[in-house]
Amino acid sequence: MMNHCLLRCAVFVALLFFGFAHAADPSTTVDIRKVAAADHGSRLAPGWQNGAFMEIFVRAWRDSDGDGQGDLRGLTQSLDYLQELGIKGIWLMPVTRNADGDHGYAVTDFRSIDPAYGTLADFDKLLREAHKRGIGVIMDYVINHGSDKNPLFQSAVASPASPYRDWFVWKDPAPTGWDIWGKNPWYGSPTGTYYATFGADMPDFNLENPRVMDYHRDSLRFWLNRGLDGFRFDAVSHLIEKDAVEWRDQPGSYALVGNIKALMDSYSNRYAVCESTGKPQTWAPPYICGSAFAFDLNGDIVNAARGDPKAIRSVADYYKSAPITMAAFIANHDSFTGGRLWDQLQGDVAQYRLAAATYLLLPGTPYLYYGEELGMAEGVGPEGDTTAAKDARVRPPMSWTAELGKAGFTGGKPFRPLSKNVATHNVAAERKDPNSIFAFYKDMLRLRNTLPSIARGSYEAAFAEGQVMGYQRKLGKEHTAVLINYGLAAITAEVAGLPAGAKLVSAYPAGGGKADSDSAGIARIALEPQSVRVFTLRR
Repeated sequence: MMNHCLLRCAVFVALLFFGFAHAADPSTTVDIRKVAAADHGSRLAPGWQNGAFMEIFVRAWRDSDGDGQGDLRGLTQSLDYLQELGIKGIWLMPVTRNADGDHGYAVTDFRSIDPAYGTLADFDKLLREAHKRGIGVIMDYVINHGSDKNPLFQSAVASPASPYRDWFVWKDPAPTGWDIWGKNPWYGSPTGTYYATFGADMPDFNLENPRVMDYHRDSLRFWLNRGLDGFRFDAVSHLIEKDAVEWRDQPGSYALVGNIKALMDSYSNRYAVCESTGKPQTWAPPYICGSAFAFDLNGDIVNAARGDPKAIRSVADYYKSAPITMAAFIANHDSFTGGRLWDQLQGDVAQYRLAAATYLLLPGTPYLYYGEELGMAEGVGPEGDTTAAKDARVRPPMSWTAELGKAGFTGGKPFRPLSKNVATHNVAAERKDPNSIFAFYKDMLRLRNTLPSIARGSYEAAFAEGQVMGYQRKLGKEHTAVLINYGLAAITAEVAGLPAGAKLVSAYPAGGGKADSDSAGIARIALEPQSVRVFTLRR
């Protein structure tokens, strides 16, 4: 039995090596040509990136051709929905050609559209139609790694003599002592040991090789020249690894992203946001990335909605020191961020609204995760506690209708089970209900879109007292005040730091009554349990 196993393994390795040894020239299968800059301007208003974004997993958004998978045409057909909601930007999870056939982060060609999603012509039409509605579009760009099926890596692993060998990271003998999330990131092949932060199927690029960075810059220009409005840069913490200890957020990684940001700044009105789970605030300065996801805030937002005074204070204090350009969110496509908000809050609608108001009215750029505006729950399956299973459950098809088995998502069979609460929490039902979660999100986004101080203003006089939080926003002559009572009891809040004798006019809720500040600049405002109040100030 043992000899039989060894023989099978030997045959496998021999076949693997034979395949590698005959890898095709990558230049015949992927575009690696130089790309010159061609900025055609921007059709978006300055400051568009301070409006709310929707993160969209295209495969799960809307299917236009009945094959059970979402596509770019389905997204284009539903832009009016996003405009109605008040969305100003779309973040597309990877839409480039990939090997994984699902999330898309195992990229095989950085300059082509995944055929399951459509064509470059479909992509160009999406940009045109989104821009007509004042909506910007950014896409995921994976600088750190490619797929092991990427022709560039296929050439590199075929032979140490490949001209693309040094496009990836190799070490022989295999290094020891490495541990990234409980795994050794070094993987063996018939021709050597390569480095892959996220698993053997996604080898890391050697970003200290100028040719590799030139290729990425050319690929970025490829999309920017088409009119793309920016990028979400994946896994920037991991671009450069020094050793087994210093492998995250290294100086070289910041320098690389800063160089790329300079390229983007040469185009009109473009926007970049970076993913760094370890030290997110260090990536937000304008000379590095400009914006970064607030992974150090999302958990506090959810706990604040539950009424936790410590979390409420953390939220109130966050922008006292954090860059005002941070990208706030509650949850996203990665289950480690907490899962869908509906499941985190166990369907408590009052807490759900408080969480939404908390981050949609703060500075920076808020990111909704598709379906969040409906209270969409996680998918029915698959079962299990593996990362893959948990991630799949937070990425179900979008709930457009209550249609049995299809949810208005497709005319065929959905590629994945639907959301658990699709029968009640879907677009068709919530559009008709003035008290729905969808209606509440529209109200919050209307405030952001009509009050420039909320979208782009300063953050001042923030306080947290027990279960009440408040702050003020200013831009030019516009002055607003936001108050949130996370508690179950009514309370009268004292709001200080206001102009003396100011009149506070209710912007939300409509007809919510007025208040005045006294000669010391203090207003006393009654707050209902679990409520949100927004005021504009007049002298």
